[in-house]
Amino acid sequence: MSDLSSRGDLLFRGGRVFLAADAFAEAVLVRDGRIAAVGTASDVAELAAPGHETVDLDGGLLTPAFTDAHIHPVQAGLERARCDLSSVYGLPEYLERITAYAGAHPERPWIDGGGWDMSAFPGGLPHRSQLDVVDRPAYLIQRDHHAAWANTRALELAGITRDTPDPADGRIERDPDGTPSGVLHEGAMDLVGLLAPRPTAGDLHDALLAAQEHLFSLGITGWQDAIVGSYAGSDDPLPTYLAAAASGALRARVVGALWWDRTRGAEQIPDLLERRRSAEGLERFRATSVKIMQDGIAENFTAAVIEPYCRCGGTGLSYVEPALLREHVAELDRHGFQVHVHAIGERAVREALDAFEGTDPANRHHIAHLQVIEPSDVPRFAELGVTANLQPLWATHHAQMDELTIPFLGEERSSWQYPFADLLRAGTRFCAGSDWPVSVADPIQGMHVAVNRTEPGGSMHAGYPTAQTPFLPGQSLDLATALTAYTAGSAWINRDDDAGSIVPGNRADLVVLDRDPFAEPAADIWRTAVAMTFVDGQEVYRR
Repeated sequence: MSDLSSRGDLLFRGGRVFLAADAFAEAVLVRDGRIAAVGTASDVAELAAPGHETVDLDGGLLTPAFTDAHIHPVQAGLERARCDLSSVYGLPEYLERITAYAGAHPERPWIDGGGWDMSAFPGGLPHRSQLDVVDRPAYLIQRDHHAAWANTRALELAGITRDTPDPADGRIERDPDGTPSGVLHEGAMDLVGLLAPRPTAGDLHDALLAAQEHLFSLGITGWQDAIVGSYAGSDDPLPTYLAAAASGALRARVVGALWWDRTRGAEQIPDLLERRRSAEGLERFRATSVKIMQDGIAENFTAAVIEPYCRCGGTGLSYVEPALLREHVAELDRHGFQVHVHAIGERAVREALDAFEGTDPANRHHIAHLQVIEPSDVPRFAELGVTANLQPLWATHHAQMDELTIPFLGEERSSWQYPFADLLRAGTRFCAGSDWPVSVADPIQGMHVAVNRTEPGGSMHAGYPTAQTPFLPGQSLDLATALTAYTAGSAWINRDDDAGSIVPGNRADLVVLDRDPFAEPAADIWRTAVAMTFVDGQEVYRR
């Protein structure tokens, strides 16, 4: 980090400035942490105070800093500090990483972490016996965080046998004879996950700050934590956020989406109100949103669909009964909460939209993921004032899509996936996020996929044959729209109304990109990198 952290004038020039939508300028002046002037290089330079600092954009692009509208940073920080499988692929590589971790940490009673990919295993399912290579209980969360892989010792400690029933909100994968195979879906994850050693307050604090530094390096200066509560064996990060915000260690601006416990009903709303009050008065953290997970994911058949899945039957899970969902959303809306819904399947999307009927658009409700949308529901987003929270990285021909998703959704329903262009044409407001650590946190990579509908820079896994065939290319967005979703759109969803665009008076949360992606081929967007990141006009990252 350089000395560009004073409160004196900062002049950005030498490249282009993305203001918002499709508007550009040549230079920006920052004074006292705010945007003071925007315009041509000569006009803005005349307004700079003597002795000002100049940031040479060197032909790159200055943009508003990014806000991630759906992310899990504390969990990501913890996983990076444990047995992290996210940077490797395939069973041999997983086992090599797992055994190396076990050897390096003989003092740890469990092997825990995560990041494995369903597409690395036949049918998307690893087996407990593969994890029996380690001499301790092992519990590793799948990349999507909708399943976990446990070894025989962990299942024994949890008392899970062929006679153990599936929980109402999950499934225990089983061998043909009924013996648990080692994969636990959705609510079944807690059967083992809650037995694993709990992180200390210090572990959680360190995980948050490590995540913050990583996100700063990607130009992200604000986010919405999509699960602030206890879920799938993960601890509630609310105390961590409150402490970090009170101490000044949290420099990003964060909205916590308080977890809706799907085993409870409206009786939990007073608890949510008290949790919201606990953050009042903090500058950097607010707990003003509630997260409801309405279904699971398509690959394990827990996404809620209208017609049965191909080959396997079943229509997935609605975690909150639709009539109750409407009641709960209406009451949360009356209390002024924003409601943030996870909906993957077309039935879950429809149930969420039905629940938002009659709510106040001023509360800025949004639906995340919306992988499959039945076409007649597309116009309802704009009609109801519901924002589409996009995670674009998944909209490609990656292995999981082609081998596990499309065959079970079927041809027609597969064509309804990630209909970004249809939503845009219908007048839908966008925000965007990553779902990190489910996928990488880099907004540039997400924008690349939103525009190209192909994997950034090649296959997600080397050699996958169709990775560079555009996935439903008619649903591509233009770069300005994608960039606006990650900046103004996501700042808006967080009610951070003086951020997200570069206009006089707004906060100087800014990102310098090492090139101007608007001036290069769309296929090369992924090559763009963050050179510098500023929060309130103070440098927090330099490459």
